[in-house]
Amino acid sequence: MVRNIVLTVAFFTIQAQTYSDPSIVLPTVETLEQREARLGWWREARFGMFIHWGPASINGTEISWSRMGHPHDHSGMETVPPEVYDNLYKQFNPVKFNADAWMQLAKEAGMKYIVFITKHHDGFSMWHTKLRPEYSILATPFQRDICKEIADSAHRHGLKLGWYYSTRDWTHPDYLVGDNRKYDEFYRGQVQELLSNYGKVDILWFDHVAGNWEHYDFKSLFEMMYHLQPTIIINNRVARFIRPPADKPTLEIEALTRGDFDTPEQQIGKFQNNRLWESCITLTECPDGGGWSYRPDCRTRSAKECIQMLVHCACGDGNLLLNVGPKPTGEIPEEQVAVLKEMGAWLQKYGESIYGTRGGPYLNGKWGGSTYKGHFVYLHILTPQNKTLVLPPLKSKILNITILTEEQVQVQQTEKHIQIKFNNGQNNPIDTLIKLELDRPAQDEMIGGKPLNMLIK
Repeated sequence: MVRNIVLTVAFFTIQAQTYSDPSIVLPTVETLEQREARLGWWREARFGMFIHWGPASINGTEISWSRMGHPHDHSGMETVPPEVYDNLYKQFNPVKFNADAWMQLAKEAGMKYIVFITKHHDGFSMWHTKLRPEYSILATPFQRDICKEIADSAHRHGLKLGWYYSTRDWTHPDYLVGDNRKYDEFYRGQVQELLSNYGKVDILWFDHVAGNWEHYDFKSLFEMMYHLQPTIIINNRVARFIRPPADKPTLEIEALTRGDFDTPEQQIGKFQNNRLWESCITLTECPDGGGWSYRPDCRTRSAKECIQMLVHCACGDGNLLLNVGPKPTGEIPEEQVAVLKEMGAWLQKYGESIYGTRGGPYLNGKWGGSTYKGHFVYLHILTPQNKTLVLPPLKSKILNITILTEEQVQVQQTEKHIQIKFNNGQNNPIDTLIKLELDRPAQDEMIGGKPLNMLIK
């Protein structure tokens, strides 16, 4: 029997507020029903928008990483002297920023949630923080609280709201100084602001590096977060880069900081249906591996590439968090807008094969993959086929076959295989999509919860 264990712990923030709430139940002691109630929407959503934006957009270089002389970190992409980078905010005046236009675009693209960069590694805050206002949007010519406008608009448009927060802070004077206590209190205070002042927050997407476990009071952080936003979903990067020879955490803290979902970056995650995951990938592709913020020197991925990335994620039982990098004016580049609208048009036709599905019962690969929902299996064939594709057999009987993308395709079921014949020797250039209706739940095709493992050749 699963039991709820109630934790009652008082903790403090830099703002000298104390919480002690006997109703706080940390996710490490959730029942399965509680966990599904908290996380279910996220898995069904499948598609979200990541937004990297800040003063670095003014010179079109990589956010944070282009600042020369990264303290406490590894080098890379350093092109802008710190005295230049650290003063870009004085020019930041995105007069064409319109949160409603961003949220409307996310909806048109078929996205169900957004994650906005509130503070990146450079330490600049995109909201009206009371804890370092001199290096925040308040100190720019623009002055408006960007986080508030985004939060209000996301709520109006029915999108789930996520905040990205970097625990790295290359410009804060207390970051990793001594026992790091001053900085630890500072960043927990900023997280408290983000979870207190903007209504319902659904996701907190951390990015963390450096130091030892003893440098951070993670227990206080998590209890504060669940006190303020009891149903919040948290990623796996709260303590991502604390590694040996650093000190070791307790088992409780280690479990907490694993969060709710994994975050493969700039790559499609492997099939994983026993723990949530989300690939975060840039719409802009740069040779240096960046492209998170506005980079006019880099290539915009095609709609075909992005649709297939989304399909691969869904077939692997994961989500896609696709990143846009707005211009210094506040507008999302036109070429990125065009790609997102194409994705939305595709999802208008074929979204039933993505939203609310699970990955399987076939293991995805270069050929494509499959998703399922109830008694239905959706085959996504993504790569060119000669004439015939052969898949492992199904135990269920196929009752109905629908070629959603209308190619000339024949599907034949035998005891030995599922055979798919392409009459013209070609399939859809993006995704040949075939819907199978089975006589029993598609989940029953999995073997011990794992997908059917390989193509038959």
